[in-house]
Amino acid sequence: MTRVFITGTAGFIGYHLAELLLDEGLTVHGFDGMTDYYDIRLKQRRNQNLLQKPGFTVTEAMLEDQQALDRAVDAFEPDFIVHLAAQAGVRYSLENPRAYIDANVIGTFNVMEAAKRHEVKHLLMASTSSVYGANTEMPYAETQKADLPMTIYAATKKANEAMGHSYAHLWNLPTTMFRFFTVYGPWGRPDMAPIKFASAIAEGRPIDIYNHGDMFRDFTYVTDLVRGIRLLMDAIPQRPETPDQIALGDSLSPVAPYRIVNIGNSKTVRLPDFVDAMEEALGIPAKRNMMEMQKGDVPATWADATLLQDLTGYRPQTDVKQGIAQFVEWFRDYYEK
Repeated sequence: MTRVFITGTAGFIGYHLAELLLDEGLTVHGFDGMTDYYDIRLKQRRNQNLLQKPGFTVTEAMLEDQQALDRAVDAFEPDFIVHLAAQAGVRYSLENPRAYIDANVIGTFNVMEAAKRHEVKHLLMASTSSVYGANTEMPYAETQKADLPMTIYAATKKANEAMGHSYAHLWNLPTTMFRFFTVYGPWGRPDMAPIKFASAIAEGRPIDIYNHGDMFRDFTYVTDLVRGIRLLMDAIPQRPETPDQIALGDSLSPVAPYRIVNIGNSKTVRLPDFVDAMEEALGIPAKRNMMEMQKGDVPATWADATLLQDLTGYRPQTDVKQGIAQFVEWFRDYYEK
């Protein structure tokens, strides 16, 4: 029986991934700090849903607590580790940068140490499209340089990528980093645009549209995203014997069993069009408050998902109107709007 240790199972993406793996019959152990960065009741509901499924166990502790993490990993003896837990949120990183260093740098180091000790088949860790930072060449490809992060959140994720590469090289630890692009869907975080927009529209409050609506995002539906992660679990990178073994467009390291993979919808959606889809699904017009660009934000993101498709035969494809309709159905049910 395949055993998968997932950090962040009470979080948005970790919850959906754990659900997918459990429904396949895999054994999953979750690890989550249940921090109060957003409404902890939402995290508790996700956790309760997972605990209804056979094969799921969970430890509640912080990633920075190395002893607690080691005890959980040692007791479970995983075949795979998928590290999704992090201090999330670009905006909050402007207010409390230390939380990002503690969780995203020290916590990730602890996870890598545990993966090394157990010689897992594959360590998979979440990065973000935010690492592309000031890049202007689009769509973003994994082989582009990503050395100009614009927030401390992005900088910590870039640090994770560098740390992951060094561990893969030194300890022959197969490692895949995935860069997520604007994930949305049921059970999403309330600090993200979909719930903020839906709540405001449903209650007749205005929504803030930054950069006067001249914003583009590669919106990726959460079930598409976790399907990509699931398929990448089996696409275990191998250290190449010679650099000429690396296919054109592959981010595989020439000196380590290490790869970076974008997971995105490969389409850009204008922010006003996203709001239009939300209005249509809710059946309520939005009051739009046009704003200047926020500090640390970028006007556009766009994923080149060719490598994901080459490795797995799959790429996300849920249309934003379809995805928003499914999100709104959950939103109305959960928040009783």
